[in-house]
Parts: sequence; C-alpha cells; structure tokens
Amino acid sequence: MTNNPQKFNKTRYQVIPRVLVFLTRGDEVLLMKRADDRPVFPGLYNGLGGHVERSESVLAAAYREIEEESGLHPQRLWLCANVTIDTGDPAVGIHMSVFCGPAPQDGALRQSSEGTLQWVKVAELGDLQMVEDIPTLLPKVLAVPPGGAPLWALYTYNAAGELHMHFEEAE
Repeated sequence: MTNNPQKFNKTRYQVIPRVLVFLTRGDEVLLMKRADDRPVFPGLYNGLGGHVERSESVLAAAYREIEEESGLHPQRLWLCANVTIDTGDPAVGIHMSVFCGPAPQDGALRQSSEGTLQWVKVAELGDLQMVEDIPTLLPKVLAVPPGGAPLWALYTYNAAGELHMHFEEAE
C-alpha cells in the first residue's frame, strides 16, 4: 500500500472508523444517556465511544474514549463486533468496532459534557430509551466471551429511513 494519499482511488467506498464500548460490572452495563443538547442521539442511552483519531488504532481509541467519557481505566477489552454502516452516501460509510470488558474494581465515574453515566442492570435494559440498534446489538456483544469470535454486521436503511441489521457468523 502506498503512503501517498493522492494515489488512493477516490472512486472507492471509504469508511469513517468509530468505536463503541460496553463496560460491565456483575449483571450491570455502563451506559451513557446522551445530553439533550448533543447533535447526535440526544437524550438516548448508548455505550461509550466515538471517532478514531489519526494515527490511532481502534483499540487505542476505545481506551481513550472510555477515559475521556468516564475517567475509568479498564484492564482489558476484547473485540465483540465489526459493524459496517451504510449511511446512504455512495462514497462514505462508517465502520464501528464494538468492544466489551469488565470495569475496573477501583475508580469512580467522572461525568462529562457528553451525557450522564449510569450503571444499568442488563435485565432492565428494555425500560430505557436507547439508540435504535442498542436493544438488538447489546445482548449479542455481551454474549461474546473474551477471545471469542467477533460478530460481523451490516446496518442499512430503507427508503423510509428504517434501520435493517444483518448479522453474519464468522466461519
């Protein structure tokens, strides 16, 4: 592969890398209720995460986002899912790497301007207003054990803007 960006084929589909992280503590998962003034998913519950910065691996981005949004420093994370999101733009989509891991035993949550952090019992997830893919995605990723094969998914939207989630099994 070349390191000259002008040699990349501009007609190929490109993706924006993002990370999503779910920390667990016993039968609870850490979620963020997005602040009402946020431009993306205001007032909805989601995991922690965000963009991958230049010269940063997706794993490093996951740890950075956890620290920035919660102040926590987990010992380990594992990849649970790779999600390609067709945004409807023929040139650019999103690739989301989803990680899980146990929360550290020590360390207090630090709130951020992104939203309010909350430990939620997995059995009570259905009571929350969540980002539309989370009720389906979260149980699937929580079932991936450390070292287990990650899930593969494709998200698309139909003409009415309805989300369709397709999961594939790794061979």
